[in-house]
Amino acid sequence: MPVVYRAWGRLVGGKDRGRFAREHVRAAEGQRILDIGCGPADILQYLPRVDYTGFDANPDYIAAATRNYGDRGRFYCQRVSHESLAANEGFDIALAVGVLHHLDDAEAEQLFRLAHAALVPGGRLVTLDGVFVDGQNPVAKLIISRDRGEHVRDERGYRTLADRVFSKVTPAVRTDLLNIPYTHLILECEK
Repeated sequence: MPVVYRAWGRLVGGKDRGRFAREHVRAAEGQRILDIGCGPADILQYLPRVDYTGFDANPDYIAAATRNYGDRGRFYCQRVSHESLAANEGFDIALAVGVLHHLDDAEAEQLFRLAHAALVPGGRLVTLDGVFVDGQNPVAKLIISRDRGEHVRDERGYRTLADRVFSKVTPAVRTDLLNIPYTHLILECEK
């Protein structure tokens, strides 16, 4: 439910999306953005005027995105695929925020391949997911282990999948994006 999703986001991480957008997405006005698993598209409040296309399989999220940001992007209630992107290639940035840990290895590799095909040369895929790390805060580890995503990986697990498709992958482990103990891995994958 979009209302619950937003309330939880405000409670645990009001600074999360803004800092993530500024420091890792780094979108410039007019760039073409593909958001895979866009949810209610709240990232748009932290981006400049961009040409935004969001995909999500949840009709409630797409309805909320259309209602709140209909003048800022196009939203599709479906899983992203080669067919759905056939007329929409040439993106500068692709996003997959909180998606990879819900996908098994084959599905995650397919997402990397879809994003790679949709990007212009020099374009970037930026991902954000919970991650297990050595010496992790025990509370963060507990929260991440209880996530409904069944495929939370360590950094090497995510990197292995990204490296199969992208030649340049820059990881960043962040523990400062939420108001609760949590560990994120951000991958910036350049085509």
